[in-house]
Amino acid sequence: MTQYGAEKKNRAAAPKACVIGAGFGGLALACRLQAAGFAVTLIEARDKLGGRAYVYEQDGFKFDGGPTVITDPTCLEEVFAAGGRKLSDYAELLPVSPFYNLRWEDGTQFDYVQDGDALKEQIRRISPEDVEGYDRFYAYTQKLFKEGYLKLGSVPFLNFGSMLRVAPQLATLRADKSVYDQVSRFIKDEHLRQVFSFHPLLVGGDPFKTSSIYALIHALEREWGVWFPRGGTGALIAGMGRYFEDMGGRLIVGDPVVRLSEEGGRVREVETRSGFKERFDTVASNADVMHTYAKLLSGTERGQKAAKQLAKKRYSMSLFVIYFGTNKKYEDIQHHTILFGPRYRELISEIFGGPELPDDFSLYLHRPTATDPSLAPQGHEAFYVLSPVPHLGKADIDWETEGPKYKERIYRYLEERYMPGLREHIVTDHMLTPQGFRDDLNSHHGSAFSLEPVLTQSAFFRLHNRDDVLKNLYFVGAGTHPGAGVPGVVGSAKATARLMAEDFGIALPQTPSAHDDILAGAR
Repeated sequence: MTQYGAEKKNRAAAPKACVIGAGFGGLALACRLQAAGFAVTLIEARDKLGGRAYVYEQDGFKFDGGPTVITDPTCLEEVFAAGGRKLSDYAELLPVSPFYNLRWEDGTQFDYVQDGDALKEQIRRISPEDVEGYDRFYAYTQKLFKEGYLKLGSVPFLNFGSMLRVAPQLATLRADKSVYDQVSRFIKDEHLRQVFSFHPLLVGGDPFKTSSIYALIHALEREWGVWFPRGGTGALIAGMGRYFEDMGGRLIVGDPVVRLSEEGGRVREVETRSGFKERFDTVASNADVMHTYAKLLSGTERGQKAAKQLAKKRYSMSLFVIYFGTNKKYEDIQHHTILFGPRYRELISEIFGGPELPDDFSLYLHRPTATDPSLAPQGHEAFYVLSPVPHLGKADIDWETEGPKYKERIYRYLEERYMPGLREHIVTDHMLTPQGFRDDLNSHHGSAFSLEPVLTQSAFFRLHNRDDVLKNLYFVGAGTHPGAGVPGVVGSAKATARLMAEDFGIALPQTPSAHDDILAGAR
Protein backbone atom coordinates (compact mmCIF):
# COMPACT_ATOMS: atom_id res chain seq x y z
CA MET A 1 0.00 0.00 0.00
CA THR A 2 1.28 3.44 -0.92
CA GLN A 3 -0.27 6.65 0.42
CA TYR A 4 0.18 10.16 -0.89
CA GLY A 5 -1.41 13.55 -0.30
CA ALA A 6 -2.47 15.69 2.61
CA GLU A 7 -2.07 14.69 6.23
CA LYS A 8 -5.24 13.91 8.15
CA LYS A 9 -4.68 16.77 10.61
CA ASN A 10 -5.25 19.23 7.72
CA ARG A 11 -8.51 17.57 6.73
CA ALA A 12 -10.46 17.35 9.96
CA ALA A 13 -12.97 20.16 9.28
CA ALA A 14 -14.31 18.83 5.99
CA PRO A 15 -16.72 15.89 5.42
CA LYS A 16 -14.63 12.77 4.89
CA ALA A 17 -15.29 11.03 1.59
CA CYS A 18 -13.81 7.83 0.21
CA VAL A 19 -13.84 7.09 -3.52
CA ILE A 20 -13.14 3.46 -4.40
CA GLY A 21 -11.46 2.99 -7.76
CA ALA A 22 -9.38 5.43 -9.78
CA GLY A 23 -10.71 5.00 -13.29
CA PHE A 24 -11.80 8.07 -15.24
CA GLY A 25 -15.05 8.23 -13.27
CA GLY A 26 -13.48 7.79 -9.86
CA LEU A 27 -10.74 10.33 -10.56
CA ALA A 28 -13.19 12.89 -11.93
CA LEU A 29 -15.44 12.47 -8.88
CA ALA A 30 -12.57 12.62 -6.40
CA CYS A 31 -11.30 15.82 -8.03
CA ARG A 32 -14.73 17.45 -8.02
CA LEU A 33 -15.34 16.56 -4.37
CA GLN A 34 -11.91 17.73 -3.25
CA ALA A 35 -12.42 21.01 -5.10
CA ALA A 36 -15.80 21.41 -3.38
CA GLY A 37 -14.34 21.08 0.13
CA PHE A 38 -14.61 17.39 0.95
CA ALA A 39 -11.57 15.65 2.44
CA VAL A 40 -11.22 12.88 -0.12
CA THR A 41 -9.34 9.60 0.05
CA LEU A 42 -9.11 7.84 -3.30
CA ILE A 43 -8.26 4.14 -3.09
CA GLU A 44 -7.09 2.17 -6.15
CA ALA A 45 -6.61 -1.60 -6.06
CA ARG A 46 -3.96 -1.84 -8.77
CA ASP A 47 -0.43 -0.47 -8.70
CA LYS A 48 -1.34 2.37 -11.08
CA LEU A 49 -4.27 4.69 -11.57
CA GLY A 50 -6.63 4.23 -14.47
CA GLY A 51 -8.93 1.25 -13.97
CA ARG A 52 -9.71 0.19 -17.53
CA ALA A 53 -7.34 2.97 -18.61
CA TYR A 54 -4.39 1.13 -17.09
CA VAL A 55 -1.02 1.47 -18.86
CA TYR A 56 1.06 -1.59 -19.72
CA GLU A 57 4.78 -0.85 -20.16
CA GLN A 58 6.74 -3.56 -21.92
CA ASP A 59 10.06 -3.67 -23.80
CA GLY A 60 10.16 0.10 -24.28
CA PHE A 61 6.52 0.34 -25.45
CA LYS A 62 3.61 2.01 -23.68
CA PHE A 63 0.22 0.41 -24.30
CA ASP A 64 -2.94 2.12 -23.12
CA GLY A 65 -5.10 -0.62 -21.69
CA GLY A 66 -8.51 0.83 -22.35
CA PRO A 67 -10.30 3.98 -23.53
CA THR A 68 -8.33 5.69 -26.27
CA VAL A 69 -11.00 7.89 -27.87
CA ILE A 70 -11.59 11.29 -26.23
CA THR A 71 -14.69 12.85 -27.76
CA ASP A 72 -15.69 15.65 -25.37
CA PRO A 73 -12.66 17.50 -24.00
CA THR A 74 -14.96 20.09 -22.44
CA CYS A 75 -16.24 17.63 -19.83
CA LEU A 76 -12.63 17.08 -18.73
CA GLU A 77 -11.90 20.81 -18.78
CA GLU A 78 -14.81 21.30 -16.35
CA VAL A 79 -13.22 18.88 -13.88
CA PHE A 80 -10.02 20.93 -13.77
CA ALA A 81 -11.87 24.25 -13.75
CA ALA A 82 -13.69 23.17 -10.58
CA GLY A 83 -10.36 23.46 -8.77
CA GLY A 84 -9.27 26.65 -10.51
CA ARG A 85 -6.91 24.85 -12.86
CA LYS A 86 -6.73 24.15 -16.58
CA LEU A 87 -6.60 20.79 -18.31
CA SER A 88 -3.66 22.13 -20.31
CA ASP A 89 -1.70 22.53 -17.04
CA TYR A 90 -1.70 18.74 -16.66
CA ALA A 91 -2.14 17.16 -20.08
CA GLU A 92 -2.11 17.97 -23.78
CA LEU A 93 -4.80 16.72 -26.14
CA LEU A 94 -3.89 16.18 -29.79
CA PRO A 95 -6.50 16.14 -32.58
CA VAL A 96 -7.01 12.91 -34.49
CA SER A 97 -8.15 12.95 -38.12
CA PRO A 98 -9.71 11.02 -39.62
CA PHE A 99 -11.62 10.06 -36.50
CA TYR A 100 -11.78 6.51 -37.83
CA ASN A 101 -10.78 4.78 -41.03
CA LEU A 102 -13.38 2.08 -41.73
CA ARG A 103 -12.57 -0.84 -44.01
CA TRP A 104 -14.48 -3.79 -45.43
CA GLU A 105 -13.28 -7.02 -46.97
CA ASP A 106 -14.60 -5.98 -50.41
CA GLY A 107 -12.06 -3.13 -50.47
CA THR A 108 -14.46 -0.33 -49.56
CA GLN A 109 -12.99 2.34 -47.26
CA PHE A 110 -14.51 5.32 -45.48
CA ASP A 111 -12.65 8.14 -43.71
CA TYR A 112 -14.87 9.35 -40.88
CA VAL A 113 -13.98 13.05 -40.49
CA GLN A 114 -15.33 16.13 -38.72
CA ASP A 115 -15.75 18.45 -41.69
CA GLY A 116 -19.29 18.10 -43.02
CA ASP A 117 -18.44 18.66 -46.69
CA ALA A 118 -15.59 16.15 -46.60
CA LEU A 119 -17.80 13.66 -44.79
CA LYS A 120 -20.55 14.01 -47.39
CA GLU A 121 -18.00 13.57 -50.17
CA GLN A 122 -17.13 10.21 -48.60
CA ILE A 123 -20.83 9.34 -48.56
CA ARG A 124 -21.29 10.50 -52.18
CA ARG A 125 -18.43 8.30 -53.32
CA ILE A 126 -20.17 5.20 -51.91
CA SER A 127 -23.86 6.09 -52.37
CA PRO A 128 -24.81 9.46 -53.89
CA GLU A 129 -28.47 8.97 -53.05
CA ASP A 130 -27.67 8.87 -49.33
CA VAL A 131 -26.20 12.40 -49.09
CA GLU A 132 -29.58 13.99 -48.50
CA GLY A 133 -30.50 11.24 -46.06
CA TYR A 134 -27.31 11.91 -44.13
CA ASP A 135 -28.25 15.58 -43.72
CA ARG A 136 -31.53 14.52 -42.13
CA PHE A 137 -29.75 11.94 -39.97
CA TYR A 138 -27.26 14.55 -38.73
CA ALA A 139 -30.11 16.92 -37.84
CA TYR A 140 -31.74 14.07 -35.91
CA THR A 141 -28.53 13.30 -33.98
CA GLN A 142 -28.17 16.98 -33.08
CA LYS A 143 -31.57 16.83 -31.37
CA LEU A 144 -30.50 13.67 -29.54
CA PHE A 145 -27.25 15.35 -28.54
CA LYS A 146 -29.11 18.31 -27.07
CA GLU A 147 -31.74 16.28 -25.20
CA GLY A 148 -29.83 13.13 -24.30
CA TYR A 149 -26.33 14.45 -23.60
CA LEU A 150 -26.29 18.18 -22.93
CA LYS A 151 -29.51 18.20 -20.87
CA LEU A 152 -29.58 14.74 -19.28
CA GLY A 153 -26.04 13.35 -19.39
CA SER A 154 -25.14 14.61 -15.91
CA VAL A 155 -28.59 14.67 -14.31
CA PRO A 156 -29.23 11.83 -11.83
CA PHE A 157 -32.49 9.87 -12.20
CA LEU A 158 -33.36 8.79 -8.66
CA ASN A 159 -37.10 8.28 -9.00
CA PHE A 160 -39.59 7.33 -11.66
CA GLY A 161 -41.05 10.84 -11.72
CA SER A 162 -37.74 12.21 -12.97
CA MET A 163 -37.97 9.74 -15.85
CA LEU A 164 -41.57 10.65 -16.64
CA ARG A 165 -40.66 14.33 -16.95
CA VAL A 166 -38.34 13.64 -19.89
CA ALA A 167 -40.36 10.80 -21.42
CA PRO A 168 -42.20 12.99 -23.95
CA GLN A 169 -38.95 14.25 -25.47
CA LEU A 170 -37.47 10.74 -25.55
CA ALA A 171 -40.65 9.37 -27.14
CA THR A 172 -40.58 12.08 -29.81
CA LEU A 173 -36.99 11.12 -30.62
CA ARG A 174 -37.99 7.45 -30.78
CA ALA A 175 -35.74 6.26 -27.97
CA ASP A 176 -37.63 2.96 -28.20
CA LYS A 177 -36.02 2.26 -31.58
CA SER A 178 -32.50 0.88 -31.97
CA VAL A 179 -29.58 2.86 -33.33
CA TYR A 180 -29.45 0.68 -36.44
CA ASP A 181 -33.19 1.03 -37.05
CA GLN A 182 -33.02 4.80 -36.87
CA VAL A 183 -29.93 5.02 -39.06
CA SER A 184 -31.76 2.85 -41.61
CA ARG A 185 -34.64 5.36 -41.73
CA PHE A 186 -32.28 7.89 -43.26
CA ILE A 187 -29.57 5.87 -45.02
CA LYS A 188 -30.03 3.01 -47.51
CA ASP A 189 -26.54 1.72 -48.32
CA GLU A 190 -25.48 -1.10 -46.00
CA HIS A 191 -21.86 0.05 -45.74
CA LEU A 192 -23.03 3.49 -44.63
CA ARG A 193 -25.56 2.02 -42.22
CA GLN A 194 -22.63 0.31 -40.53
CA VAL A 195 -20.59 3.54 -40.56
CA PHE A 196 -23.26 5.40 -38.62
CA SER A 197 -24.42 2.58 -36.34
CA PHE A 198 -21.22 1.03 -34.98
CA HIS A 199 -20.75 3.58 -32.17
CA PRO A 200 -22.76 1.67 -29.51
CA LEU A 201 -20.10 -1.05 -29.67
CA LEU A 202 -17.64 1.50 -28.26
CA VAL A 203 -19.75 1.73 -25.07
CA GLY A 204 -20.78 -1.92 -24.80
CA GLY A 205 -24.01 -1.82 -26.79
CA ASP A 206 -25.54 -3.90 -29.57
CA PRO A 207 -26.45 -1.45 -32.39
CA PHE A 208 -29.54 -3.56 -33.12
CA LYS A 209 -30.82 -3.31 -29.53
CA THR A 210 -29.26 -0.19 -28.02
CA SER A 211 -31.60 2.79 -27.77
CA SER A 212 -31.38 5.26 -30.63
CA ILE A 213 -30.41 7.88 -28.02
CA TYR A 214 -26.84 6.62 -28.45
CA ALA A 215 -26.83 7.89 -32.04
CA LEU A 216 -26.05 11.22 -30.35
CA ILE A 217 -22.39 10.13 -30.37
CA HIS A 218 -22.24 11.15 -34.03
CA ALA A 219 -23.27 14.74 -33.26
CA LEU A 220 -20.98 14.80 -30.23
CA GLU A 221 -17.99 13.88 -32.41
CA ARG A 222 -18.98 16.41 -35.06
CA GLU A 223 -19.20 19.07 -32.32
CA TRP A 224 -15.85 18.52 -30.58
CA GLY A 225 -13.83 16.11 -32.70
CA VAL A 226 -11.76 13.15 -31.55
CA TRP A 227 -8.64 13.65 -29.43
CA PHE A 228 -5.74 11.69 -28.02
CA PRO A 229 -3.52 12.74 -25.08
CA ARG A 230 0.16 13.26 -25.76
CA GLY A 231 1.89 10.39 -23.98
CA GLY A 232 -1.25 8.25 -24.25
CA THR A 233 -4.44 8.05 -22.25
CA GLY A 234 -2.32 7.10 -19.26
CA ALA A 235 -0.69 10.55 -19.35
CA LEU A 236 -4.13 12.14 -18.96
CA ILE A 237 -4.93 9.79 -16.07
CA ALA A 238 -1.62 10.67 -14.42
CA GLY A 239 -2.39 14.36 -14.87
CA MET A 240 -5.74 13.95 -13.15
CA GLY A 241 -3.98 12.15 -10.28
CA ARG A 242 -1.48 15.01 -9.88
CA TYR A 243 -4.30 17.54 -9.92
CA PHE A 244 -6.13 15.62 -7.20
CA GLU A 245 -3.01 15.57 -5.01
CA ASP A 246 -2.25 19.23 -5.72
CA MET A 247 -5.62 20.06 -4.15
CA GLY A 248 -4.72 18.07 -1.04
CA GLY A 249 -6.43 14.77 -1.85
CA ARG A 250 -5.09 11.57 -0.32
CA LEU A 251 -4.31 8.75 -2.72
CA ILE A 252 -3.83 5.08 -1.81
CA VAL A 253 -2.69 2.72 -4.57
CA GLY A 254 -2.00 -1.01 -4.73
CA ASP A 255 -4.40 -1.84 -1.90
CA PRO A 256 -7.83 -3.23 -2.85
CA VAL A 257 -10.85 -2.42 -0.72
CA VAL A 258 -12.16 -5.72 0.66
CA ARG A 259 -15.03 -4.67 2.92
CA LEU A 260 -17.54 -1.91 3.53
CA SER A 261 -19.26 -2.05 6.90
CA GLU A 262 -22.80 -0.77 7.44
CA GLU A 263 -24.15 0.82 10.59
CA GLY A 264 -27.54 2.42 11.07
CA GLY A 265 -28.42 2.34 7.39
CA ARG A 266 -25.19 4.01 6.32
CA VAL A 267 -21.78 2.87 5.15
CA ARG A 268 -19.34 3.67 7.92
CA GLU A 269 -15.97 1.96 7.54
CA VAL A 270 -13.75 1.10 4.59
CA GLU A 271 -11.25 -1.74 4.97
CA THR A 272 -8.48 -2.70 2.54
CA ARG A 273 -6.47 -5.87 2.03
CA SER A 274 -3.43 -4.44 3.84
CA GLY A 275 -5.46 -3.84 6.98
CA PHE A 276 -6.14 -0.13 6.45
CA LYS A 277 -9.43 0.76 8.17
CA GLU A 278 -11.06 4.14 8.40
CA ARG A 279 -14.50 5.60 9.02
CA PHE A 280 -15.91 7.99 6.44
CA ASP A 281 -18.93 10.24 6.27
CA THR A 282 -19.64 9.10 2.72
CA VAL A 283 -18.40 6.52 0.21
CA ALA A 284 -18.58 6.43 -3.59
CA SER A 285 -17.70 3.37 -5.64
CA ASN A 286 -16.10 3.41 -9.06
CA ALA A 287 -15.62 -0.34 -8.76
CA ASP A 288 -17.74 -2.77 -10.74
CA VAL A 289 -21.31 -2.46 -9.46
CA MET A 290 -21.79 -6.19 -8.87
CA HIS A 291 -18.42 -6.42 -7.13
CA THR A 292 -19.39 -3.53 -4.85
CA TYR A 293 -22.59 -5.21 -3.67
CA ALA A 294 -21.67 -8.91 -3.87
CA LYS A 295 -18.16 -8.63 -2.42
CA LEU A 296 -17.57 -5.36 -0.60
CA LEU A 297 -21.05 -5.33 0.97
CA SER A 298 -21.47 -9.09 1.19
CA GLY A 299 -21.89 -8.92 4.96
CA THR A 300 -24.91 -6.63 4.72
CA GLU A 301 -28.54 -7.29 3.88
CA ARG A 302 -28.47 -4.49 1.31
CA GLY A 303 -25.44 -5.93 -0.46
CA GLN A 304 -26.94 -9.40 -0.71
CA LYS A 305 -30.31 -8.16 -1.99
CA ALA A 306 -28.83 -5.75 -4.55
CA ALA A 307 -26.43 -8.43 -5.84
CA LYS A 308 -29.37 -10.77 -6.51
CA GLN A 309 -31.14 -8.03 -8.43
CA LEU A 310 -28.04 -7.17 -10.45
CA ALA A 311 -27.49 -10.82 -11.34
CA LYS A 312 -30.72 -10.67 -13.37
CA LYS A 313 -29.52 -7.73 -15.46
CA ARG A 314 -28.05 -7.85 -18.95
CA TYR A 315 -24.33 -7.15 -19.23
CA SER A 316 -22.28 -5.85 -22.12
CA MET A 317 -20.05 -8.05 -24.21
CA SER A 318 -16.43 -8.61 -23.28
CA LEU A 319 -13.30 -7.94 -25.30
CA PHE A 320 -10.27 -9.88 -26.44
CA VAL A 321 -7.35 -7.46 -26.77
CA ILE A 322 -3.82 -7.98 -28.11
CA TYR A 323 -1.24 -5.30 -27.35
CA PHE A 324 1.73 -5.61 -29.71
CA GLY A 325 4.76 -3.70 -30.89
CA THR A 326 6.48 -3.97 -34.27
CA ASN A 327 9.88 -3.05 -35.61
CA LYS A 328 8.27 -2.02 -38.88
CA LYS A 329 6.25 1.13 -39.66
CA TYR A 330 2.73 0.69 -41.02
CA GLU A 331 2.06 4.20 -42.30
CA ASP A 332 -1.15 3.25 -44.12
CA ILE A 333 -2.86 2.29 -40.85
CA GLN A 334 -4.65 5.26 -39.27
CA HIS A 335 -4.80 6.00 -35.55
CA HIS A 336 -8.27 4.43 -35.24
CA THR A 337 -9.21 1.75 -37.78
CA ILE A 338 -12.42 -0.29 -37.83
CA LEU A 339 -12.15 -3.54 -39.78
CA PHE A 340 -15.55 -4.99 -40.61
CA GLY A 341 -15.73 -8.72 -41.15
CA PRO A 342 -17.97 -10.58 -43.62
CA ARG A 343 -21.02 -10.38 -41.30
CA TYR A 344 -22.50 -7.55 -39.26
CA ARG A 345 -25.93 -8.28 -37.76
CA GLU A 346 -25.30 -12.01 -37.39
CA LEU A 347 -21.87 -11.54 -35.83
CA ILE A 348 -23.12 -8.96 -33.33
CA SER A 349 -25.97 -11.29 -32.36
CA GLU A 350 -23.45 -14.04 -31.57
CA ILE A 351 -21.18 -11.65 -29.67
CA PHE A 352 -24.01 -10.60 -27.36
CA GLY A 353 -25.80 -13.94 -27.24
CA GLY A 354 -23.13 -16.63 -27.29
CA PRO A 355 -22.99 -19.50 -26.58
CA GLU A 356 -19.73 -19.94 -28.51
CA LEU A 357 -16.91 -17.84 -29.90
CA PRO A 358 -17.86 -16.78 -33.44
CA ASP A 359 -15.76 -18.11 -36.29
CA ASP A 360 -15.27 -14.62 -37.78
CA PHE A 361 -14.71 -11.21 -36.24
CA SER A 362 -14.78 -7.47 -36.70
CA LEU A 363 -11.80 -5.64 -35.23
CA TYR A 364 -10.79 -2.27 -33.86
CA LEU A 365 -7.12 -1.59 -34.61
CA HIS A 366 -5.45 1.15 -32.58
CA ARG A 367 -2.16 2.70 -33.76
CA PRO A 368 -1.38 5.52 -31.29
CA THR A 369 2.08 6.07 -32.76
CA ALA A 370 0.31 7.58 -35.77
CA THR A 371 -0.31 10.58 -33.49
CA ASP A 372 2.40 10.24 -30.86
CA PRO A 373 5.52 8.27 -31.91
CA SER A 374 6.96 8.53 -28.36
CA LEU A 375 4.85 5.55 -27.25
CA ALA A 376 7.26 3.16 -29.01
CA PRO A 377 11.04 3.00 -29.44
CA GLN A 378 12.37 4.89 -32.43
CA GLY A 379 11.53 3.15 -35.69
CA HIS A 380 8.88 1.00 -34.01
CA GLU A 381 5.09 1.09 -33.77
CA ALA A 382 2.70 0.42 -30.88
CA PHE A 383 -0.69 -1.17 -31.53
CA TYR A 384 -3.57 -2.88 -29.95
CA VAL A 385 -6.28 -4.80 -31.71
CA LEU A 386 -9.51 -5.76 -30.00
CA SER A 387 -12.25 -8.14 -30.93
CA PRO A 388 -15.65 -7.97 -29.19
CA VAL A 389 -16.45 -11.41 -27.79
CA PRO A 390 -19.20 -12.91 -25.59
CA HIS A 391 -18.86 -12.35 -21.87
CA LEU A 392 -18.21 -15.32 -19.60
CA GLY A 393 -21.86 -15.65 -18.66
CA LYS A 394 -22.81 -16.16 -22.31
CA ALA A 395 -19.95 -18.37 -23.52
CA ASP A 396 -18.03 -20.80 -21.32
CA ILE A 397 -14.67 -20.44 -23.06
CA ASP A 398 -11.37 -21.54 -21.55
CA TRP A 399 -9.37 -18.51 -22.58
CA GLU A 400 -6.14 -19.95 -21.20
CA THR A 401 -6.37 -22.50 -24.03
CA GLU A 402 -8.30 -20.59 -26.65
CA GLY A 403 -6.60 -17.21 -26.21
CA PRO A 404 -3.32 -18.08 -27.97
CA LYS A 405 -5.24 -19.72 -30.82
CA TYR A 406 -7.52 -16.72 -31.21
CA LYS A 407 -4.52 -14.38 -31.12
CA GLU A 408 -2.90 -16.32 -33.96
CA ARG A 409 -6.12 -16.17 -36.01
CA ILE A 410 -6.24 -12.38 -35.62
CA TYR A 411 -2.58 -11.93 -36.48
CA ARG A 412 -2.99 -14.08 -39.59
CA TYR A 413 -6.07 -12.09 -40.65
CA LEU A 414 -4.31 -8.74 -40.21
CA GLU A 415 -1.25 -9.98 -42.06
CA GLU A 416 -3.18 -11.37 -45.01
CA ARG A 417 -5.41 -8.32 -45.51
CA TYR A 418 -3.89 -5.17 -44.00
CA MET A 419 -0.40 -5.53 -42.52
CA PRO A 420 2.00 -7.51 -44.75
CA GLY A 421 4.66 -9.50 -42.91
CA LEU A 422 3.14 -8.63 -39.55
CA ARG A 423 4.12 -11.70 -37.55
CA GLU A 424 7.81 -11.53 -38.46
CA HIS A 425 7.92 -7.89 -37.32
CA ILE A 426 6.24 -8.31 -33.92
CA VAL A 427 8.82 -7.78 -31.17
CA THR A 428 6.55 -7.83 -28.10
CA ASP A 429 2.95 -8.60 -27.24
CA HIS A 430 0.51 -9.60 -24.53
CA MET A 431 -3.20 -10.37 -24.28
CA LEU A 432 -6.18 -9.28 -22.22
CA THR A 433 -9.04 -11.80 -22.26
CA PRO A 434 -12.51 -11.84 -20.65
CA GLN A 435 -10.89 -13.70 -17.76
CA GLY A 436 -8.58 -10.72 -17.30
CA PHE A 437 -11.53 -8.35 -17.16
CA ARG A 438 -13.02 -10.60 -14.48
CA ASP A 439 -9.87 -11.22 -12.44
CA ASP A 440 -7.93 -7.96 -12.82
CA LEU A 441 -10.87 -5.53 -12.97
CA ASN A 442 -13.42 -7.47 -10.88
CA SER A 443 -15.84 -7.14 -13.78
CA HIS A 444 -18.97 -9.30 -13.52
CA HIS A 445 -18.87 -12.02 -16.21
CA GLY A 446 -15.76 -10.32 -17.57
CA SER A 447 -18.00 -7.69 -19.13
CA ALA A 448 -15.97 -4.83 -20.57
CA PHE A 449 -18.60 -2.09 -20.09
CA SER A 450 -20.78 -3.19 -17.14
CA LEU A 451 -24.57 -3.13 -17.69
CA GLU A 452 -25.66 -3.31 -21.31
CA PRO A 453 -27.00 0.10 -22.47
CA VAL A 454 -30.49 -0.97 -23.54
CA LEU A 455 -33.46 1.32 -22.87
CA THR A 456 -34.69 -0.80 -19.94
CA GLN A 457 -31.27 -0.35 -18.28
CA SER A 458 -30.82 3.36 -18.94
CA ALA A 459 -31.52 6.55 -16.95
CA PHE A 460 -33.88 5.72 -14.03
CA PHE A 461 -33.70 2.02 -14.94
CA ARG A 462 -29.91 1.95 -14.56
CA LEU A 463 -28.20 1.63 -11.19
CA HIS A 464 -28.82 4.96 -9.45
CA ASN A 465 -25.99 7.37 -8.68
CA ARG A 466 -27.01 7.14 -5.02
CA ASP A 467 -28.03 3.89 -3.38
CA ASP A 468 -31.73 3.61 -2.57
CA VAL A 469 -31.15 2.22 0.94
CA LEU A 470 -27.68 3.21 2.15
CA LYS A 471 -28.08 6.95 1.82
CA ASN A 472 -24.39 7.83 2.01
CA LEU A 473 -23.34 5.29 -0.66
CA TYR A 474 -22.91 6.59 -4.20
CA PHE A 475 -21.82 5.23 -7.56
CA VAL A 476 -19.78 6.59 -10.43
CA GLY A 477 -18.61 5.00 -13.65
CA ALA A 478 -19.93 2.77 -16.41
CA GLY A 479 -22.47 0.88 -14.31
CA THR A 480 -24.47 3.93 -13.24
CA HIS A 481 -26.14 6.77 -15.17
CA PRO A 482 -25.41 7.77 -17.89
CA GLY A 483 -23.15 4.82 -18.81
CA ALA A 484 -19.84 3.81 -20.35
CA GLY A 485 -17.35 5.79 -22.44
CA VAL A 486 -15.17 8.66 -21.25
CA PRO A 487 -17.89 11.34 -21.59
CA GLY A 488 -20.36 8.98 -19.89
CA VAL A 489 -18.29 8.19 -16.82
CA VAL A 490 -17.08 11.79 -16.46
CA GLY A 491 -20.73 12.85 -16.73
CA SER A 492 -21.61 10.37 -14.00
CA ALA A 493 -18.98 12.03 -11.80
CA LYS A 494 -20.66 15.39 -12.33
CA ALA A 495 -24.08 13.97 -11.46
CA THR A 496 -22.80 12.12 -8.39
CA ALA A 497 -20.74 15.07 -7.13
CA ARG A 498 -23.84 17.24 -7.33
CA LEU A 499 -25.83 14.73 -5.27
CA MET A 500 -23.13 14.37 -2.64
CA ALA A 501 -22.67 18.11 -2.32
CA GLU A 502 -26.42 18.65 -1.93
CA ASP A 503 -26.68 15.91 0.67
CA PHE A 504 -23.91 17.54 2.74
CA GLY A 505 -25.05 21.12 2.19
CA ILE A 506 -21.94 22.06 0.24
CA ALA A 507 -21.98 24.49 -2.67
CA LEU A 508 -20.12 23.19 -5.71
CA PRO A 509 -17.70 25.60 -7.41
CA GLN A 510 -19.42 27.47 -10.24
CA THR A 511 -17.53 26.75 -13.43
CA PRO A 512 -18.29 27.76 -17.02
CA SER A 513 -19.79 24.92 -19.06
CA ALA A 514 -19.50 24.54 -22.81
CA HIS A 515 -22.62 22.40 -22.58
CA ASP A 516 -24.62 25.32 -21.21
CA ASP A 517 -23.23 27.61 -23.90
CA ILE A 518 -24.41 25.28 -26.65
CA LEU A 519 -27.86 24.93 -25.09
CA ALA A 520 -28.07 28.72 -24.90
CA GLY A 521 -27.20 28.97 -28.57
CA ALA A 522 -23.66 30.34 -28.07
CA ARG A 523 -20.83 29.02 -30.20
